[in-house]
Amino acid sequence: MTAGDSSKSTVREVLDKVLAEGRNALTGPEGKRVCDAYGIPAPAEGLATSVDEVATLVREIGTPVAMKIVSPDILHKTDAGGVIVGVESEADAKDAYEKIVANARSYDASATITGVQVQQMVAGGQEVIIGAVTDATFGKVVAFGLGGVLVEVLKDVTFRVAPLDREEARSMVDGIKAAEVLQGARGAEPVDREALADLIQRVAALVTDFPEISEFDLNPVFASADGARAADIRILLDSEAATEPERPSEQEILDVMQRMMNPRSVAVVGASSEEGKIGNSVMQNLHNGGYEGEIYPINPKATEILGYTAYSSISDVPGEIDVAVFTVPAKFVPAAIAECGAKGVATAVLIPSGFAETGNVELQEEVVEAAKRHGVRLLGPNIYGYYYTPQNLCATFCTPYDVKGGVALTSQSGGIGMAILGYSRTTKMGVSAIVGLGNKSDLDEDDLLTYFEHDENTQCVAMHLEDLKDGKSFVDTAKRMTKKKPVVVLKAGRTSLGARAASSHTGALAGDDKVYDDVLRQAGVIRAPGLNDMLDYARGIPLLPTPKGENVVIITGAGGSGVLLSDACVDAGLSLMDIPPDLDSEFRRYIPPFGAAGNPVDITGGEPPSTYEATIRLGLEDPRIHALILGYWHTIVTPPMVFAEVTARVVNEARAKGIDKPVVASLAGDTEVEQASDYLFENRIVAHPYTTERPVAVLGAKYRWARSAGLI
Repeated sequence: MTAGDSSKSTVREVLDKVLAEGRNALTGPEGKRVCDAYGIPAPAEGLATSVDEVATLVREIGTPVAMKIVSPDILHKTDAGGVIVGVESEADAKDAYEKIVANARSYDASATITGVQVQQMVAGGQEVIIGAVTDATFGKVVAFGLGGVLVEVLKDVTFRVAPLDREEARSMVDGIKAAEVLQGARGAEPVDREALADLIQRVAALVTDFPEISEFDLNPVFASADGARAADIRILLDSEAATEPERPSEQEILDVMQRMMNPRSVAVVGASSEEGKIGNSVMQNLHNGGYEGEIYPINPKATEILGYTAYSSISDVPGEIDVAVFTVPAKFVPAAIAECGAKGVATAVLIPSGFAETGNVELQEEVVEAAKRHGVRLLGPNIYGYYYTPQNLCATFCTPYDVKGGVALTSQSGGIGMAILGYSRTTKMGVSAIVGLGNKSDLDEDDLLTYFEHDENTQCVAMHLEDLKDGKSFVDTAKRMTKKKPVVVLKAGRTSLGARAASSHTGALAGDDKVYDDVLRQAGVIRAPGLNDMLDYARGIPLLPTPKGENVVIITGAGGSGVLLSDACVDAGLSLMDIPPDLDSEFRRYIPPFGAAGNPVDITGGEPPSTYEATIRLGLEDPRIHALILGYWHTIVTPPMVFAEVTARVVNEARAKGIDKPVVASLAGDTEVEQASDYLFENRIVAHPYTTERPVAVLGAKYRWARSAGLI
């Protein structure tokens, strides 16, 4: 929603007055004017500066009323004895006025007292909180949850980045754990959830239009079947909260990333002929990896390195340079960056450490400033480099990688990058790119996503990150990306170190990880709980076709496996199909009398390969079933590789008929199940040995992405 010019002018007048007076908090009447301008329902109220004005207001508003001190110097009104509620008569209101003013003067004799706010008492229905804070990562973040005394006890709150569309606002109302309370649990009358969604949108629009509003708090809001109305308003200002980071345009990002990922030429600053040097390893990888562009070693003490003509500086290279890979010590980087700018280099890849990660912030800032001044984008510093397999580009000192595929992997940590590389090589995961981000002095996840969104060689992106430089930009890009391709994120630092100090309920509840969790979900990102999960998701999600519906069926050779797989489905947010009678009868044709149809379908452990074949084929060919989970139990009747070969053949026969459903398998047994799992993976069937949870978790991740992308 958007506000009209008149509404914006009203709010601008109020905020400018507050800031001009050197205040950072709006009084109650000022907050009421702001809310009225944006259609945020608030109780009737007025400002009294004498006992006679109190009496007049009580007659106009009606009783009961709440009375609150209005003073720019008293932020915590209750602490000052400046709040009296449930005032039932004019006489009581006059007494309350005098008591509130006396309490305020006793609390702070120097405080400027504007008057006493007389406010209509709002009650009835469910108490909720709606607010907004300025998050250091994501900017304006809107919060919704249970209000009143429950908000700090239960902390049942959800967050989204502003502004919001109506669907996102509805998802907040229905996204808290106590959503059933609002929907009318145990026969209670449901509240008007559309009114709450509308109120959330209006708050989001307000803080978006006026970024100097650092915190906004409506607590409590009383929600009922007749609508929603705020009982208390709190608005804080901060002129610095209005600043946003500079962002290059999408096309500017693509132009740079295109040259970085598909360079016509690469210079290695600090190239070396000496084995064991990073400059030598980068040269070896570029040469041995099969990169076909120009390679320019830069070393003032050499004339030739690995058969390539060496140059004293970037400036001496006769041809154009797209990428410069730095392997020199940190102190030599700033001067070389200036040369890169003069040469028209698009990206400087800074492998060296010794910058902000070691406390040398000034040197990193010097490099960043030089790069901005000369129009050079920076990757790093403190990284292992990067790979882009479609170009056989291995601009790194690490192990070469040559298994090409559609998964792009990024990491903020070098150590995690090595784990990613090792997993990818061990599992033969097809990779389009592996990129280290390190200190993220310039290029970050947003830039990479912008490129991968348009990269026809990338079908899925998995990212390890410790923080985001510009969370708002990341969310905007990820929202666009995840409509087309899955994005998996492993966010390190899930444990909260406590919410930052804030004077509002909303600010106090905005613990870092809770905000990350909700906002990543808003962006359509699949969040992985751990490193293995991220890598399993990255390997498996691209292999699974997008499901056409929610009906999942388990076929298992062991009852115990079926129970664990069912539990895993609950954890993964999957829906087990309620098998209709005719399909139940069909399954029973193939399983022994002591087996069990229903869901899971238990064919029992002693069955021959033909039983697996028949039940899997039935599960694939019935259009009411949308995904299959197979639970294999090692027997000599159907050995692991026999199970794998039968399963792969039946699935491939179905694909030949145009039937392609997600199929995942859990294999329990001796070490032979490892080879069988690898065979199934080779046939685009996600399979894991010794576990019931991992294959189901991958299927759940695929479903989460498909739902967020609106594909099912």
